[in-house]
Amino acid sequence: MTWDVGLAGGIFLVAYALIASERFDRTLIALLGGLLVVVLGVIGQEEAFAAIDFNVIFLLAGMMILAGGLARTGFFEYVAGVAIHFSKGQPFRLLIILAILTALLAALLDNVTTVVLLTPVTLSIARTLKVSPFPYLISQIFASNIGGTATLIGDPPNIMIGSAAGLDFADFLVNLAPVVVIIMVAFLGLMWLFFKRHMDDDANRLDILATVDPAGAITDRPLMIRALVVLGLTIVGFLFHSALHLEAATIAMLGATVLMIVGRLDTHETLRDIEWNTLFFFVGLFMLIEAVVQVGIVGGIADGLADAAGGRLEVATLGILWFSALASALVDNIPYTATAIPIVERLIESGLQAEALWWSLALGACLGGNLTIVGASANIVVANLAARDGHPITFMQFLKYGSAVVLVSLVISTAYLWLRYLN
Repeated sequence: MTWDVGLAGGIFLVAYALIASERFDRTLIALLGGLLVVVLGVIGQEEAFAAIDFNVIFLLAGMMILAGGLARTGFFEYVAGVAIHFSKGQPFRLLIILAILTALLAALLDNVTTVVLLTPVTLSIARTLKVSPFPYLISQIFASNIGGTATLIGDPPNIMIGSAAGLDFADFLVNLAPVVVIIMVAFLGLMWLFFKRHMDDDANRLDILATVDPAGAITDRPLMIRALVVLGLTIVGFLFHSALHLEAATIAMLGATVLMIVGRLDTHETLRDIEWNTLFFFVGLFMLIEAVVQVGIVGGIADGLADAAGGRLEVATLGILWFSALASALVDNIPYTATAIPIVERLIESGLQAEALWWSLALGACLGGNLTIVGASANIVVANLAARDGHPITFMQFLKYGSAVVLVSLVISTAYLWLRYLN
């Protein structure tokens, strides 16, 4: 077991360092790391393949097909034009509009679906205004993870916590939405500090604004109407997926298949809309992280945290918050949350208050994803879409801004948990 721990931990650290270095394609490194833990016998092939979360894979694939179908109609250029008009040609106001829209949609849908739909809009806006899409894209990533924290369906860790703790949509909304609103306001303040002076207006952007005709961007109105109807029904399916006893991936793939049929889309052409790099990155990452979890590295650290709490609610609550944020940034928040839930349950069984512990886990796991580019699914999706469009976001670029956003988010969360549940 000691050998397996060292091997799994070593492969994970080397893979992480190579991804951070940006010297090699992150998809190839993730796949190599995932395959090495199998070849070297850390975990079996069946265990590795079982660890691949196909709900995430097929959800992404389905939404990419839907987004690709809409892209053919000029819909994203239309939305971009409307957003530009609302911004009155002021780039930073546009950033605020897009960030708030992203946070709201992430809370109502989920953060991954939201960025799949909105990233093409953002890239289209940047092309229209002839500006760098980086400030808009990175602010949307942060906003999607912050907004997704507010509801049961906004971020996968919340779904897992809700299932384990018996918490419903209203519980998450009442307990997490207030602090998310505060964090969102602080986040927008940070974006002002980071980007405002680099995004001042000039006459060229106002001239471009005057030429923008949103309605003129639509190239295939019949297909757009069909695609929007299918997308709308898919979103309704997401909202009621629990009552329907269907996973989000099933609903997304059903919507994608229906759109290909009713929109008479060419199958081969449509499949090119799928970001295969993103999907295979997740395949490798899931396999690699399964090895780290199975040999007990994450669980051992979490157990140590539980023992260190010594039965003190405030230590356990704030320890889970900060540790969850760090761990989620390193190993992705989905597998971490699966490992942390039994630890929280053990603390509750020892007599500690359940409410504070569950909400600290949700806040840490969801908000910590903003620290690194591999910390949350939404981050990886946007990074790959941006790279395909010729605007790569590097690991260190993301860390520079993400560290500030996560620090502020956790300080606010600490104060909120203390005042509402620990005081």
